[in-house]
Amino acid sequence: PQRMSCGYILCTVLLSVAVLLAVTVTGAILFMNHYHTPVTESPPVISTNPEEANALVTIEKADSSRINIFIDPNCPDAAGTFGRLEGLQTSLLRAVTDHDAEAKATKSQQKALLVTVADEVAKLLTHAVQLRADCDGLKKGHSAMGQELSALQGEQGRLIQLLSESQTNMARLVSSVSDVLDTLQKERGAARPRLKADLQRAPARGARPRGCSNGSRPRDCFDIYASGQQEDGIYSIFPTHYPSGFQVYCDMTTD
Repeated sequence: PQRMSCGYILCTVLLSVAVLLAVTVTGAILFMNHYHTPVTESPPVISTNPEEANALVTIEKADSSRINIFIDPNCPDAAGTFGRLEGLQTSLLRAVTDHDAEAKATKSQQKALLVTVADEVAKLLTHAVQLRADCDGLKKGHSAMGQELSALQGEQGRLIQLLSESQTNMARLVSSVSDVLDTLQKERGAARPRLKADLQRAPARGARPRGCSNGSRPRDCFDIYASGQQEDGIYSIFPTHYPSGFQVYCDMTTD
C-alpha cells in the first residue's frame, strides 16, 4: 500500500509538471506571435484635392499604399437621405420598367425581323428558281441563235455569189445598151442628112402641105400636137408672119 501511494503521488506530480510546462510553452508562443517590436515609421502624408465637388482626402503610407476618402462636408439629413433613397428607388424602378419594355420591344422587333427575313428568303428562292429557268431558256435561245447565225452566213454567201453574178450580168447589159445606143446614134446621125434633104426638097406640085387633122391651119408644132397628131414627122405650119406656110420637122416625143 505505501508503494502504490508513492507511485500515485509521483505520477500526479509528473503530470502537473507536464501540464505546467505545456501551459508555459503555449503562453510563450502566443506572446511571441502577438508581440511586435516597435519600429519607427514615418508619419503618413495626407493631401486633399479641392478640384472635386467633395473634398478628396488621399492618405499615403510609408509603404507607398494609398487610401482615397471622399468627405461630404454637409451634415447628414435624415429627411434628405430618405428623399434621396426614394428618388433612387423610383429611378431604379423606372430603369427596370424601361429595361423590360426595351426587352419586349427588342423581342417583338426580332420576331418581326425573323418573319421578314423568312419572307425575303422565300422570295429569293423563288427568284433564284426563276433565274435558273431564264438561264436555261437563254442557253436554248443561244443555241438556236447559233444555228440561225450559221444559216444566215450561208444565205449571205449565196447572196454575195448572186450579187457577183448580177454585177457581171449588169456589166454585160450596160455594154449591150451602150452598143445599142451607139447604133441608134449612128442611125440618127445618118437619118438627119436625109431629113434635111427632104425638108429642102421642094414639095410636089399640086400636093397640099400636111396640116392638122381637123383641117385648121396650125401656127406651129404645138398646135399640131394639140390637135391629136403626136407622131414625129414633117408637117406644114402657117405662122402669122408667113401665111403661105412651109414644111418643118416636128419632134413630138422629146419635148
